[in-house]
Amino acid sequence: MELKKTPLFDEHRLAGAKMIDFGGWEMPVQYVGVLDEHRNVRSNAGLFDVSHMGEIEVKGKDALDFLQYMVTNDVTKIQDNQILYTPMCSPDGGVIDDFLIYRFNQEHFLLVVNASNTEKDFAWLQENSKHYEVRLENNSDEYALLALQGPKAQKILQKLTSLDLNEIKPYWFKHWEVDEVVCMISRTGYTGEDGFEIYFSPQYAVQLWKKILEVGAEEGIQPIGLGARDTLRFEAKLPLYGNELGPEITPLEAGLGFFVKLEKENFIGKEALQKQKEDGLPRKLVGLEMIERGIARSQYPIQSEGKEIGFVTSGSFAPTLNKNIALGLIATEYAEEGKTLDIMIRGKAVKAQINKSLFYKRK
Repeated sequence: MELKKTPLFDEHRLAGAKMIDFGGWEMPVQYVGVLDEHRNVRSNAGLFDVSHMGEIEVKGKDALDFLQYMVTNDVTKIQDNQILYTPMCSPDGGVIDDFLIYRFNQEHFLLVVNASNTEKDFAWLQENSKHYEVRLENNSDEYALLALQGPKAQKILQKLTSLDLNEIKPYWFKHWEVDEVVCMISRTGYTGEDGFEIYFSPQYAVQLWKKILEVGAEEGIQPIGLGARDTLRFEAKLPLYGNELGPEITPLEAGLGFFVKLEKENFIGKEALQKQKEDGLPRKLVGLEMIERGIARSQYPIQSEGKEIGFVTSGSFAPTLNKNIALGLIATEYAEEGKTLDIMIRGKAVKAQINKSLFYKRK
């Protein structure tokens, strides 16, 4: 099957990017190198092509009630031009996807979903929409999306827009022009840094990509690939669907209880999640610091005294922390701060310690 390409495919090739298959898309994994790109986002700014993400619009008289039933978070809590992060669960509490909901008004919302889940999410939403007066549209092809992230992101973007970017608070958005292109600008990101995500028609992708890199040059901006996007999100303990979340993992086990509003009247998965909370969580997601040499990778088994108690969900060298760290989903009785466990790396037990205060927080 031929891989899908974003409108910036040729730009990535020109910039010398190494391209990989990412969920059916041919995407840049790195340009100059993951470490260098990671550090540049933490200290200056980075520009990411995330046009592969899915965009699903929900419109109609019952749009708010419908979304309230579909997701675990409370959609009634956001106002026009505000954004909500939420998991969406199956009846057994497993996660179908996690995404952002943008509210235009009470009868019009935009869901920005994980690229590889777009069709599955759309089908699930459609299947459950029968009793609601709503229209669902998969408009992914109508959006290009750039993420500008890092401490200098605002300074760079401000050069291209007349909007005072201080007016956009985290998890809010506005429609405005960037380099004379009508865009939706949101103060969101997936790196642990301040920054913006910019949505617009794909025909302007090359223009805006080049312009942002041009005006950001003196601030040290670099194009950033998916490799550093993953180490940045992981270092900031942001979950990745397919690693920390999935059909077999509930949002409660993943430590996302804050985004599960069990006091809501009804939503898909509520009963299962309520029961899991009442009975006590069987597993918990923990942060792990490697105390012996080795890098833990996703799916490596975790043991305690020779007994398998869970597995690694994500692991890598964390450039900002200068440590090898991991996230692991383990049986709750072993999830004690300071406890030493074994991560099985190619059949060899390598020691790691549970440490919840490991992860990166922007000052």
